[in-house]
Amino acid sequence: MNTPLRRHPALQPLSREHHYGLLLSWKIREGFKRNIAPERIKKYVDWFWENHLNPHFNAEEKYLFSILPAQNEHIRKALSEHRRLKRLFTGESEPIRTLSLIEEELENHIRFEERVLFNEIQQQATPEQLELLEQHQHVIADNWNDEFWK
Repeated sequence: MNTPLRRHPALQPLSREHHYGLLLSWKIREGFKRNIAPERIKKYVDWFWENHLNPHFNAEEKYLFSILPAQNEHIRKALSEHRRLKRLFTGESEPIRTLSLIEEELENHIRFEERVLFNEIQQQATPEQLELLEQHQHVIADNWNDEFWK
């Protein structure tokens, strides 16, 4: 396993956003443990996707992934996982199964980005690329009122 490097300040906001993504996975698990109606969990998941995760994916794809060549195996894997997660978040299939898949796949994706992809990007990025990344940050404000996970 790759040991994470000390994050460059330009990557720290995206890493912090990953924390909220991991919390989403935890909240889904907590909702299941507490027998919360899947529709109630899905409302939060939909809101989180629209307000946080989709903008986060867009920022990564536009400003971060372009630091490495498009044919890089880790970039290809991350983009493939983004596409899969987008389909899960925006699809209309069976909610319990979909929420379970989101919970598991999102956590695995974040761990991959943190442990592998971000380390590689940080090692390859030029100071100019990191400066550009710093200028395009997204602020997380988790102000959802229905805290079903508590």
